[in-house]
Amino acid sequence: MIKSLRLLGICIFCYSTVYAQPDRWQQKVKYVMNIDMNVQTNQLTGKQKLEYWNNSPDTLNRVFYHLYFNAFQPGSMMDTRSRRQGTLTAGRGPDWDQRVKDRIQKLKPDEIGYQKIISLKMNGRPQTFTMDETILEVKLDKPVLPRSKVVFDLEFEAQVPLQIRRSGRDNPASKVRYSMSQWYPKICEYDYEGWHPTPYIAREFYGVWGDFDVSIRIDKKYILGATGYLQNPNQVGYGYETPGTKINQPAGDKLTWRFLAPNVHDFMWAADPEFIHKTRKIRDSLTFHLLYKTSTATAQEWEKVLDDAQKALPFIEKHFGAYPYRQFSFIHGGDGGMEYPMATLLIGPGAWLHEWLHNWYYGILATNESLYGWMDEGFTSYAEDRVTAFLENNNGFAFEGNYRGYTSLAKSGKEEPLTTHADHYNTNAAYGAAVYSKGAVFVEQLGYITGAAVRDRILLEYYNQWKFRHPNATDFIRVAEKVSDMKLDWYKEYWVNSTRTIDYSIDSLWEEGGKTKVRLNRAGLMPMPIDLLLTFKDGSKELHYIPMNLMYGAKPIEDSSISRVLYSPWKWTSATYTIETSRKLADFSVVEIDPSLRMADIDRKNNKLELKW
Repeated sequence: MIKSLRLLGICIFCYSTVYAQPDRWQQKVKYVMNIDMNVQTNQLTGKQKLEYWNNSPDTLNRVFYHLYFNAFQPGSMMDTRSRRQGTLTAGRGPDWDQRVKDRIQKLKPDEIGYQKIISLKMNGRPQTFTMDETILEVKLDKPVLPRSKVVFDLEFEAQVPLQIRRSGRDNPASKVRYSMSQWYPKICEYDYEGWHPTPYIAREFYGVWGDFDVSIRIDKKYILGATGYLQNPNQVGYGYETPGTKINQPAGDKLTWRFLAPNVHDFMWAADPEFIHKTRKIRDSLTFHLLYKTSTATAQEWEKVLDDAQKALPFIEKHFGAYPYRQFSFIHGGDGGMEYPMATLLIGPGAWLHEWLHNWYYGILATNESLYGWMDEGFTSYAEDRVTAFLENNNGFAFEGNYRGYTSLAKSGKEEPLTTHADHYNTNAAYGAAVYSKGAVFVEQLGYITGAAVRDRILLEYYNQWKFRHPNATDFIRVAEKVSDMKLDWYKEYWVNSTRTIDYSIDSLWEEGGKTKVRLNRAGLMPMPIDLLLTFKDGSKELHYIPMNLMYGAKPIEDSSISRVLYSPWKWTSATYTIETSRKLADFSVVEIDPSLRMADIDRKNNKLELKW
């Protein structure tokens, strides 16, 4: 009887757990790749076996692959778009990406990138395919039925381009030989919105969850860092071996490195014969790897990354979610900073934190960055500010830079809604300020609306519910609504879907009927709840809190040391709202809207009134 009750309890728990999870289906893949790299010609050959599970309710008559290297050819869409941006002015000069500019147009035949498909089969049968620059379209001889599995076998050749953007070789600054990101034929994502065969123009990425088994045969003088777990460390050596083990490298000029990466949506590797490899065991289930050269920073600066990351990890996991893998690699690369599952490429140690934190939002939550870039870059930028404040023991307002970036964008006349596809922003400047700064403000300002402690619970619940599931903006808002017990769809509609701005001001103060009244004015088109702080000559304070009617709720008291007066909601159709206090007007010292600075009011000059009697 006891065993039966235990079994029943387990069944109920499992059912409840499954029921509580979002029920959106997603495809699954398993890659097995064997790569042979020629470091003299910078070319590689590859064989790829791809097991593909169609977990959708749809019949697939074709599939698409990304061929990213083909962007690095004169006249490509990336080249054309980049040169077009150079004709626009944004800020102090041309709008183009300083790393790209017109460099693609100048590449020589042995400097371009390419990926050529030699053969492609499905379940052993040759398939018809066409290539349009960075997208390969495969018209299937038999459809892939719903909830079925097929196997694609693909042979390809590739040339690694001179380092221009993200992937490539021989950056003259870092002097790293190979930064191998977006380097293999990668099947496009098919989700509830259909196929996403997004050409490689500038940014961003979206991939199918699955397992990778990658073997890379390369000159044995080269040292590699990569996504995944090295399977033959005692044969490879170079600091990966078990301490005290004798390295047993095979004869010949080449060495094969084999990596397994479970439950990821991409695979990156980097290689250089002069990499310095350091490891740090953080706990039994996690090891940090650091691979660097001293071309852009000193060894001490590089190795401080391991110290800071170890210090930051408990704080990160407490606020943003547990890191689920057994390793992470900080790898010196050829381009700025770029995130990948279980690893990041860094041209120098300065960007380590931002790129590492991407593993929570790009790597594990993995929204479609093309459509929701702000949910990756913005959330990551918010987390970066917060973790930096923790590391620096800064108790002040940590988000000033992102608020300033957003305000500048909002006043520039060049702002576009956050719903804009990442490649479709008219200017790179507007894209950067929007997805990084406005996206970061979205998170901190959410704490102003719901209360910071509630916002923190929202972020953790969002991570726990949607990790490994490709959430979208509505998914996040629904989590926020359930945790906060507020309606928050209006926040997404105004902040994400529009470019309307927040602008409140103190209109007037007067005495009437033995009370002092303060009238506030809303000039901006985006409504918000209001914290109004009254400070009096004797040092006492009153917080007057006005919810906004579309919230259908009120945030909890955040500071119990200050008395709070709760008002009926301010209707968004009303331009003014009046509060009152029993204190005399002559007692007033300061009247301030949002003393926490979390509300992104584009004109704060009229938010504070100091009364000097």
